[in-house]
Amino acid sequence: MHERVREHAAVLVDWSARVEAGDDVVVSVAEDAHELGVAVAEALGERGANVTMLYGSDELSRAYLKGVEAGTDGDVEAGDFDSDPAVDRAIFEAADAYLRIGGGRNTTASADVGRKTRQAYATARKGVREARMDTDWVSTVHPTRSLAQQAGMAYEEYQDFVYDAVLRDWESLAEEMAQMKDVLDAGDEVRIVTERDGAPDTDMTMSIAGRTAVNSAASVAYDSHNLPSGEVFTAPDDTEGEVFFDVPMTIDATRVRNVHLAFEGGEVVDFSAEAGEDALADILATDPGARRLGELGIGMNRGIDRFTDSILFDEKMGDTVHLAVGRAYDACLPEDESGNDSAVHVDMIADVSADSRMEVDGEVVQRNGTFRWEDGFEE
Repeated sequence: MHERVREHAAVLVDWSARVEAGDDVVVSVAEDAHELGVAVAEALGERGANVTMLYGSDELSRAYLKGVEAGTDGDVEAGDFDSDPAVDRAIFEAADAYLRIGGGRNTTASADVGRKTRQAYATARKGVREARMDTDWVSTVHPTRSLAQQAGMAYEEYQDFVYDAVLRDWESLAEEMAQMKDVLDAGDEVRIVTERDGAPDTDMTMSIAGRTAVNSAASVAYDSHNLPSGEVFTAPDDTEGEVFFDVPMTIDATRVRNVHLAFEGGEVVDFSAEAGEDALADILATDPGARRLGELGIGMNRGIDRFTDSILFDEKMGDTVHLAVGRAYDACLPEDESGNDSAVHVDMIADVSADSRMEVDGEVVQRNGTFRWEDGFEE
């Protein structure tokens, strides 16, 4: 086993999940992520945790959902699934932490499962998902050949990319990102503007009044649940205007490119996409909350230096902003307030490295990807 795999496991268990002796930990290991799964199991054993192992196979999930389609002649409804199976809920309700190790042999393993089927399944398991998210959960990936292929990289090159993003000085990055958190916590309104030749403009505003931004430094101690991480995010409200997302991504097993959304009264009232528009339409039709924003995220991890068609990495990249339609995270909300609720949370990314600015309460805090506290910022 390569030493970087053991280091990855140690960061996940110690820094990210903060596992302690006696904790009950559920670990889901994807296909082809066996090596990292072994290292994590060893680390958990050394720390005196109790471990339940799950096999997180996209191919098995596809087989099940295709079987449901066959049994219903393809007309699948949420009622065709047991709502929040007691066994699944019990596992997560009893767990202190949940570690998801992604990987897999095929990044589009479920591409032939109907979107209606996937939506029905997600809706029926909303309670299971909530129970899982009530744990100290962390999601990471083991560098696999399928992910390298999706990123357009040689396998060895992709391994270096992943470990450069994961094995970081997270304390130093947390201190840097705290500056952006402070700006958002003190602010009431964010405006994002891009003006580029050959692409639709972005000019949108959103309220962040009373919300708490999360300094997502790859640890549950920061209300952060991804490894790698490197973003500051909050839960916006009252969105108005138009936004253009120019970073291609895979949504619901479909390639989506050049998305345009128009908001009025906090809701998506018009949308288009150069590719994958049907997938986008299905996401927005999932439930009423799917047409409203659940997240504004600002990428600040400059160790991630290219797009890889993986939201785990791409949304953290410096010089990017991402917005998610759907569910808002409770960590951003006052205790007495419930945020946007939905069965989905789908991120879309915009490159803000040029011809762009972000304002908080009318003051420019980022221009062309450079923050006001960084060298090279132009007033």
